[in-house]
Amino acid sequence: MEALKEACLKVHARTKGMAGTALGNRQMGRGAGGDISRKIDLIAEKTVIEVLKKRKVDATIIGEECGRIEGKKGFVIMDGVDGTTNATRKIPFYCCSLAYATEFRLSAVTHAAIIDLTNGDLYHASKGRGAFLNGKRIRVREAGDDAVIGMNVSGIGPDIIKRLSPVMSKANHVRQFGAIALEMCFLASGQLDASIDLRGKIRPTDIAGAYLIVKEAGGQVYSDNGKELDAELGVDTRVSLAAIANKKTLSELSTDLFSAGRA
Repeated sequence: MEALKEACLKVHARTKGMAGTALGNRQMGRGAGGDISRKIDLIAEKTVIEVLKKRKVDATIIGEECGRIEGKKGFVIMDGVDGTTNATRKIPFYCCSLAYATEFRLSAVTHAAIIDLTNGDLYHASKGRGAFLNGKRIRVREAGDDAVIGMNVSGIGPDIIKRLSPVMSKANHVRQFGAIALEMCFLASGQLDASIDLRGKIRPTDIAGAYLIVKEAGGQVYSDNGKELDAELGVDTRVSLAAIANKKTLSELSTDLFSAGRA
């Protein structure tokens, strides 16, 4: 846990001021996940790896840019910069997301740390010990009116539009943030009621840390068929998800969201 937190803090320090600059935006080829790697991404990953080595964390490292670096005990799942497009445009919503898992599955994540790279807010959680923001315990929002839902609709097809349209019609407020890990942290800290992405494009590297933080804050994370989300941690894995704060929101959304996934 301390290694993950230290790595997050050092990524924040080393990437500060790089967002939206020619240096930070420089294209450096494509990473293992298939997306264009930017200089800011590579600096973030290199920083995390340096901290893990210094701390003698001999885990297999899985990252969007580096792919897989073999180790002996457990797995560190790393997204050096989640929300790179936001960072390249200097839109202040992007983060560094780290997690440790004992096995090669989301459900085996035992520690997580995510830092908001725009302001230094540090979220962390350990399995069975709760979720925290800057050292203070956080919880998901209790059932109430005036729901705010995060939803990524970038590039979705007509079938997903049809599936999401009743949810969008019922929701009082819909937001699109562009960094799923940080969006899920907002859910964990009570700022959102749900975070939904049904595009089938999310990698476990994007959400491994946020997955544990949401659950330790009292929320739940579902796949598009309404079952609790679980998946392998490889960079080639893709999932859809709906992270939901409370039973009232789940009840209101479940029929519209999950019926097509079960079909």
